[in-house]
Amino acid sequence: MLRFLKKQAALVWAKLHVKAAQKYKDNAPKDQERLLKELISKAEKTLFGRTHQFEQIRSIKDFQKRVPLYDYEALRPYIEKVKRGQSHILWPGQPQYFAKTSGTTSGSKYIPISHEAMPYQLGAAQSAIFHYIAKKGNADFVNGKMIFLQGSPHLDEEYGILTGRLSGIVAHHIPSYLQKNRLPSLATNTIEDWEQKVDAIVEETETQDMTLISGIPPWLIMYFEKLTEKHGKKITHLFPNLQLLITGGVNYEPYREKMEELLGKPVDTIQTFPASEGFFAFQDDYTKPGLQLLTNHGIFYEFIPLESYGKPDAPRLSLAEVELEKDYALILSTNSGLWAYSIGDVVRFISLSPYRIVVSGRTKHYTSAFGEHVIAYEVEESMKATAEKFNAQISEYHLAPQVSPAEGLPYHQWFVEFEREPSDLDAFSTELDKQLRSRNSYYDDLVKGHVLRPLVLTSLQRNAFIEMAKSQGKLGGQNKLPRLSNDRKIAEQLEPYTIP
Repeated sequence: MLRFLKKQAALVWAKLHVKAAQKYKDNAPKDQERLLKELISKAEKTLFGRTHQFEQIRSIKDFQKRVPLYDYEALRPYIEKVKRGQSHILWPGQPQYFAKTSGTTSGSKYIPISHEAMPYQLGAAQSAIFHYIAKKGNADFVNGKMIFLQGSPHLDEEYGILTGRLSGIVAHHIPSYLQKNRLPSLATNTIEDWEQKVDAIVEETETQDMTLISGIPPWLIMYFEKLTEKHGKKITHLFPNLQLLITGGVNYEPYREKMEELLGKPVDTIQTFPASEGFFAFQDDYTKPGLQLLTNHGIFYEFIPLESYGKPDAPRLSLAEVELEKDYALILSTNSGLWAYSIGDVVRFISLSPYRIVVSGRTKHYTSAFGEHVIAYEVEESMKATAEKFNAQISEYHLAPQVSPAEGLPYHQWFVEFEREPSDLDAFSTELDKQLRSRNSYYDDLVKGHVLRPLVLTSLQRNAFIEMAKSQGKLGGQNKLPRLSNDRKIAEQLEPYTIP
């Protein structure tokens, strides 16, 4: 009886939530303008607000004139003041948390999370689940076990502020009604070594009635592979009541085929777009592509056309000004005190009613050694189409330019780890090059003009990417290998794993 009541309550809550959320979808541009004014008003007396004359800002255009673009390095002097214990620097008071992330040029980054922002991180995840329940008309999974593959919940106190990985911070705020069914245990979750942690999770969960599993795709695959190796069963045979996967962190599509093979049969999937800086979007309709942009969750968005990003006169567009099927660098102003902040993600709108996006790449993850500016979305779509045509299955891959080959013209080198190789690698390589040329006219021109030769495909040993990450101490955690580079640093690390 209790199980029935729990399920029915979830159905009622979900329908009410989705009905209330509809008004935000309908009024997104106006809500965004109102939200910016609220953020400005709240932070007017902070050091950042006084420096940028927030008291004189009356519109989006005023804001853009007075507040230039910031990245972490530009914002670092303000964050250093917060770390020294000063208050009212970027946002009133002090942050509730620092989400500590690993940077490339900046070393460790300390991303402030305010008391106001934390409920939005949790609320967005809850909203994603409610939208699924309402659309599916079923909430059976609430009575089973749920696993969240995440970073350690251990928090340190640095500079008087609790500090840790975002997923670890969120773990301390899981609602009590979910704690009873939630796995893994705290002891297992705090294991730092990722391989040991996954082994422990397997032991804790292999006999449980798992109904919901959440994590970024590479973590899920590693977990599923260990279960399959141990039991010789597909995941849906091992967990017959598994109903829902929730993923985020990286694009799910390149991993879909491998996931479905491990699962054994289709399982409903919700894709999300969370980050330490905020929770930006989730799949509000699991039957349709694209993620609904969250326009009422404490974040004001601006969008810079990717072809203009980095230029001094680059336009900063509001939500009302974006167009379909164009790539934009995502810029944030948040209720944690990040202002006109370039997060580094590139998004593309596939719907304007409601506003739905796909994450099409990173501003720093591209290949343009010859001016072609190939982005992740083009690469992923090219690989997907080619793999489908040749019935191949890809575990992982990386694209790097070869600017100075020993002989012949320069080229793009693709390092590919196959789960299932095509019967003809040369034909596969030719088709992959054709697919990329059809999606990027600049690359096509370079090949036609004999500036570049067609791509070179290099096959890698099984588990090459896992072994490389392990050798670098970057297995698990928040480490995500970029699929594209503009240099050969990652390519050189992959060289030892090539198949002769």
